[in-house]
Formats: sequence, structure tokens, C-alpha cells
Amino acid sequence: MHKAACLLLVLLLSASLHARERKTREQKVREDRERVEAEGFWIYNDLPLAFATAERTGKPLLVVLRCIPCEECVKLDDEMVDRDPVIRPLLEQFVCARQVSTNGLDLSLFQFDTDQSFAVFMLNADGTIYGRFGTRSHRTEWLGDVSLPGMAKALQGALDLHAEYPANKEALAGKQGESLEYASPEKYPSLKNKYTDRLAEQGNVVGSCIHCHQIGDARRDLYRQAGKPIPEKILYPTPHPKDVGLIMDPQDMATVKAVTPESPAARAGFRAGDRIQNLDSQPLLSIADVQWALDRVDPQGGEVSAEVLRDGDKRRLALELPDGWRREGDLSWRVSSWGLRRMASGGLLLDQLPPEERVRLKIPEDSMALLVKHVGQYGAHAAAKKAGFQQGDVIIEFDGRRDLPREADLLVHGVTRRKPGEAVSVTVLREGAVIQLELPMQS
Repeated sequence: MHKAACLLLVLLLSASLHARERKTREQKVREDRERVEAEGFWIYNDLPLAFATAERTGKPLLVVLRCIPCEECVKLDDEMVDRDPVIRPLLEQFVCARQVSTNGLDLSLFQFDTDQSFAVFMLNADGTIYGRFGTRSHRTEWLGDVSLPGMAKALQGALDLHAEYPANKEALAGKQGESLEYASPEKYPSLKNKYTDRLAEQGNVVGSCIHCHQIGDARRDLYRQAGKPIPEKILYPTPHPKDVGLIMDPQDMATVKAVTPESPAARAGFRAGDRIQNLDSQPLLSIADVQWALDRVDPQGGEVSAEVLRDGDKRRLALELPDGWRREGDLSWRVSSWGLRRMASGGLLLDQLPPEERVRLKIPEDSMALLVKHVGQYGAHAAAKKAGFQQGDVIIEFDGRRDLPREADLLVHGVTRRKPGEAVSVTVLREGAVIQLELPMQS
């Protein structure tokens, strides 16, 4: 009997685990809402109520935009809310709102890197933004960009700004951007007939949700479908500080961990340990705030004023950014890169050819050599396949250019120099042979 009971217990546990593994995205979303509403700490997907509560109580407002379910984001969020003894008391001083979709989101106020699935806004009830939190520079790894100690310091910084408000309102004006092309996501042409301004709570919740990355996709589609070049600012949104040579400490509040030699930051005089108090006259609470200030800079470059605290002394620095500075950014990790691949490379996934392969194929170090790692198989992402491209091909010339060393460079060339319906000539190496192919540009 004992063995039978043990066997039954094992079978029940196995069945339970299997059932959990089989949960659909729809189930996870609904269970998340039930849990959050039962706990009663967060206002769930109701920004009007959140703003009204903040106005009534006089508390600052914390809005977390979070995709459901996103395992990495859930991990950070759950730790932040349920386990961290430093974070929780800080959160209790805010009106906390969790937004799990962008349907109906006010895009004149909530502007952030839409390739993220976790973004935090700290605001006044009147819509003045104290700061942002949430940074990402890799598809799955986030520890180099965000941390619980960094979050705690950003929250405390927002509380300090709130205590000074409205005397500091003018200094915070730059934290809100200009209005976008449309007031809310569902009004963009590529989303208009698919989504509404709210989730289908009684129907297919997941299918009715506009994800963060779809906002960026819709903005790029708007230009592409009109036959216009996609602006560089939209192609390279919210530049990461490391793109200008600033390696920030995710454990601290806008603090420099290291400076890349020969970078714009190095030339400006930034040093490890500098606490950047203001950038472009904006008070900073996090790496995300640094990104926001950088995002205000024209793609053609310009000077950005900075005030840093170094060894107890305040110093003024000038960050000079050259023309094309945004192109230093990496697009490959972004969800949006899939849309760009559809438009410009017909569904090809490309990577730089390894050095040993360059030597074997006798390709000079300074010459273009992009390896085709994957060829799309379906729909518009199968355009390259239909054009004759194969996995393992090495692209050595694209549209007459041999100076496009990264996949990002090729994609940006395609969506800024070529229109949908045009075809570009592509030269590839395949098993020692030089092959000429024609690749259609798509919308």
C-alpha cells in the first residue's frame, strides 16, 4: 500500500505540473488579474482611476507598463512587490497602477522604448513626469540594465522631486515629449481595424491586446507604407548610454560605472563614479532617464549639457554628439528588427561572418561579409527564400554597397534609401561561387 500511495502521489504531482505547463496565455493573463485585484495593492489597467486617486490623495503616481506574461518581467515585478523589504515601503508612498496593455494609452504622455515589455513612469497627478525606470539592451538578459537597488533609488528620487513640487515643475518640463503622429496606438492605420481602445475582458483578452512593440511597428509602417524613409530617430529609439560611451551602474541612480575610451563621453570628460545629476537640464533618476535625455538629441548631433557630482563637487560637462551618432546602437536584439527584416532583407536573419571564416574565404577585414543564419519560410518573411537566398550564404555586396558591416546597417539602408516595390542587387558567396540575386523591398 505504501508503494502504491507513493506512486499515486508521483502521478498526481506529475499531472499537476503538466497542467501548469499547459496553461494558455489567456489563462495566465486572467489569473494575473485575479491575483492582483485580490491583493488590492495595485490599480489594474485603469489609468483614469489611478490619476484620480493620486489627485485625491496627493500622492505621486507610479505606472508600470508590463506585458503579460513575460517571465523576465514577472520575476522582477514579483520580487519588487512581494519580497523586497526596501522597495515595498517606497511603493506604499505612491498610488500604484499596473497597465498590461497599451490600448487607449495616451501617447502624448507615455513615451518609452516600445521594444521593452517593462517600463515604469513616476508622475504627478497633473501628468508631470518625475522620471522613468526600465532599460533593456538584450533580448532576454536585463541584469546589466535594471536592478532592485536601482529601482529603490529611482523611487526615492521621485519622492524627493514630489516633495519639492511644484517649485521644480519647470525643470521637469523636458521629461515629456511632443505629441506623436496619433494620440493612441489603436488609431494608427496598421492597428485601426484590428484593435479598439480597450481589452476584450469578456472575450479573447490576449487577442485584443496591443503590445508595446506594436506601437513602434505601427510608427515604422506609417512611413514605409507612405513610401517615405523611416526617420533615424524612429529606427534608433531611446539610445542606450553605452552608445555614447557611458557604461551606467544599474545598482545606482544615473551613476557612471565606466567610460569607453575615445567615445563622445570620454571626450566630454566623464569619469567612472560620476553621478549625473542633470542632462540637458533634466534631473535624472535612472538609466532610463539618461536614455530619454539622449533621445531628445537630433540624429545629426549636437551638444548636451551635463552636471555631474564628482567627489562631492559639482562639475559641468558638455557632451558633443557627432552626425549619425545614433547608428552606433544595436538593433539586433529588438523585437522591431523582425519588421525591418521583412521590409529590407525579405526575412533574412544576418550576422557578421566569424574572423576565421573571413580568412578561409579570403574576405578582407574591412569588407562587408554578412552570414545568412536563417531564411524566413512564411508570408512576407519568405521573400528572400523565393528570391533564391539560402542559409549559409555570405552577403558581400548589397545594392552596390560593400560598406554595410552589420545587419543593422543593411536594414537601415533598405528602409531609408529604397521604397517598397523596388528590387536591389545582392552579391553572395555560396560554396566558393559568386552568385548574383535580386531582392524585393517590401512594405
